[in-house]
Amino acid sequence: MSGRLALAAALAAVALVLASPALSAPTRAAAAPFPVTVAVDNGKVTVRTRPARIVSLSPTATETLFAIGAGAQVVAVDDQSDYPRRAPHTSLSGFTPNVEAIAAMKPDLVVIAFDPKGLSGALRRLGIPVVFQNAAPTLPAAYRQIRQLGRVTGHAAEADGLVARMSRKIGAIVDKVRARAAKASVYHELDPTLFSVTSNTFVGRVYRMFGLTNIADAAQAGGSDYPQLSAEYVLAANPDLIVLADTVCCGQTAQAVAARPGWSRVSAVRSGSVVRLDDSIASRWGPRLVNLVRAVGTALLRLGRQ
Repeated sequence: MSGRLALAAALAAVALVLASPALSAPTRAAAAPFPVTVAVDNGKVTVRTRPARIVSLSPTATETLFAIGAGAQVVAVDDQSDYPRRAPHTSLSGFTPNVEAIAAMKPDLVVIAFDPKGLSGALRRLGIPVVFQNAAPTLPAAYRQIRQLGRVTGHAAEADGLVARMSRKIGAIVDKVRARAAKASVYHELDPTLFSVTSNTFVGRVYRMFGLTNIADAAQAGGSDYPQLSAEYVLAANPDLIVLADTVCCGQTAQAVAARPGWSRVSAVRSGSVVRLDDSIASRWGPRLVNLVRAVGTALLRLGRQ
């Protein structure tokens, strides 16, 4: 599997249903003064003072930090953090990290989405607090991570507000189109070789939240939640909605899909229900999750008018 698919595979988690109650924002926690302790994937981490030099090696965390008003505290982000554009981009890697290069940034907080070769421990031994937030398996978990970043950066109120807005917008979109999605099916494309996602992934749960039938679920083989489908399989499944998460990496468009042999007969192509997503939006679980939900909701509204 390619490096891009490996990044997408980080989104896999145990199967949990994203039912309507999960749309509700978690109960607001009281803002705590520093020092602040949060329970994250590398254990309980204490941040003693408001950080002024944050290094983010997590694209999702980078988006969140800027969304909650902590962008001015961020001094460096990794080479995969392509949003927002104003972030201080570097060649630092979250996959093959260089501890010395990270430490040279003199951070008082490092946020990571992967912990290769004991990165968090190595930085901790240098006296640098590390917040490790692995891929969120559910929407409530994503909200919890946003709130945690708010607390450790001194932006708890802003994080609470972001979660409330996300929850409200996502809930309104889903409620509006859930009935129309009940009898519809979806194919999510990770790349032109037809790797897809099942309902056991984060993005798969987004489709389940709408009530959509994911055509990849029946093709799950060898325990993989990222099965590679065949063209024959997709054509036979005849999905009502196609979501392209390979528009940036691979230049895929509705026109390119329609030009594939036999695909012009697929229901989604015939009805114009092919959604083009920025690849990064489809592989992260931060503030732009609303964009993903809105794109799917808009496509379902069009589908309902056919």
